[in-house]
Amino acid sequence: MSKGRCSSTKPSGKPMTSSDARQLSFLGAGEHQAQPGRVRLMTLNAQHASPARSYKQAAWLAGQDADVAVLTEVAAGGAALTQALSEHGFAVHCTDDRGAGRGADYLTLIATRIGQAEPVEIRWPHLPHRCAAVRLHLDDGFSVGVVGLYVPSRGPNARRNVDKRLFQDAVTAQLPALAGALAVTGPVAIAGDLNVVEPGHQPHHAVFGRWEYDFYRAFAAAGYGDAFRHCNLDLADHSWYGRRSGQGYRFDHIFCRPVEAALDCGYDHEPRTIGLSDHAAMTATIAVTSSAS
Repeated sequence: MSKGRCSSTKPSGKPMTSSDARQLSFLGAGEHQAQPGRVRLMTLNAQHASPARSYKQAAWLAGQDADVAVLTEVAAGGAALTQALSEHGFAVHCTDDRGAGRGADYLTLIATRIGQAEPVEIRWPHLPHRCAAVRLHLDDGFSVGVVGLYVPSRGPNARRNVDKRLFQDAVTAQLPALAGALAVTGPVAIAGDLNVVEPGHQPHHAVFGRWEYDFYRAFAAAGYGDAFRHCNLDLADHSWYGRRSGQGYRFDHIFCRPVEAALDCGYDHEPRTIGLSDHAAMTATIAVTSSAS
């Protein structure tokens, strides 16, 4: 097993039967137990789930130990997933694409079941509804920042890479000021589907250009470390697999400032294997007593 600076990644989730999957929508959340001095974070691409699949996703999430969930590619409006998570005891902050000057688009959602989440408006000129941010006030007096991002894919030929580049440029420009805008006493975590892979990704995918690798590097330049790579120095894992090629891509990321606050980080493939999403979930445990630098 790969060695890292902290606990190793969680292995791929074991397959569930179709009967198990059907039961997800009926499982109760129970009483969630927070872990003192820790925030357990999860991110998952919701794959624009229908209302029926949204309820199954919410039931699955409620059965995990995550305190905070960042969901990307939320179907326009986000009502079904918001309602389902609320019924399982989550406080939900979902972005709004009204007034975006274009047709309905995917949203980003942050759901919490610890502390008090205070939404923070992070504005930039292109697709701002693909970014959600909260200042999470914890019961022990600490506060942490959680930011969810959903970077556009390459898009149709008529707008090939246009939205992706504009959104990445907007994020890159905002990153240096992000911690100041959140104004928390503890760490800041940025999580979501960034539709980019790290330099040196295995396997190599020739489709990615320098500008996309530069976007990945922009997080480190602003003080945010890759939590997965911090905890798993040389481990290869993936969060999405090509439908025709079967090749893996590590598209989903968690960046943390300071990265030393990340105690463990890995991928949980169960959502893929039981048909909740075409992405794996990503998890990290963040120590909240480490203040951001």
